[in-house]
Amino acid sequence: PSGPLVAPLGSSVVLPCSVDQLLSVEDLEVEWRRTDSDILVHLFQDGETQTGVQQEDFQDRAHFFTEEIQRGNFSLRLDNLTAEDEGQYTCTVHIQDKTGETEVEIKVDGVGSSRSISASVGEDVTLSCSVDSHITHEDLEVSWMKTDEDEDIVVLLYQNNEVSPEASDERYRDRVEFFTDEIPKGNFSLRLKS
Repeated sequence: PSGPLVAPLGSSVVLPCSVDQLLSVEDLEVEWRRTDSDILVHLFQDGETQTGVQQEDFQDRAHFFTEEIQRGNFSLRLDNLTAEDEGQYTCTVHIQDKTGETEVEIKVDGVGSSRSISASVGEDVTLSCSVDSHITHEDLEVSWMKTDEDEDIVVLLYQNNEVSPEASDERYRDRVEFFTDEIPKGNFSLRLKS
C-alpha cells in the first residue's frame, strides 16, 4: 500500500500481503514481524500457524486467513488495536527457494502527541485530550497519568462507565474534574484544580 493504514484504537485492521499466483501450502512459510523491533507477530509454517513462537501479546489478536493461502493471500487481521501497535510491519513469504516481502505501516487514530501547557501556581488548568471519532462508553478506559522518571502516578482513572476515585493518587483525588458527558464527542479533557 502507498500510505499507512489508519484505524481507530480498539478496532481491527487487515494488513495486506499477497502474490498474483495460486500456491501450494507445501514448503511455504509466511512470517509477519514488527519491522522496528523484529518481534514475531505471526508465523505460518509446516502447513499451520505456529502460536508457540508468537509474541504473547499477539496470540489472541493476530488472525491469519489460512483458507486464503492457496489464492496467494497472506494478509493478517490484527484485532483490538492498541497505541503500541502503531508502526511498521513486514510480511516475508518463503516458497521453496524464493523469498518476497512487503512492508505495511499502521497509524492508530486516537494516539495523541504531547505538548506543554503553562499555568501559574494556584490556577486551575484544563488538560486537553480528544479524538476525531465518536466513542461509545462500552469497554472504554481512560487514564490520566503524571509520568515521573521512576514512576507513573495515577491522576484519574475512568472505567466501567465511571470515575474510580480510589484509583487516583491521594494528591489528586479531590482536585480533578472529568467531563463524562463529553466522552461521546471524543473529548477526554481533565480539569486540574489548584
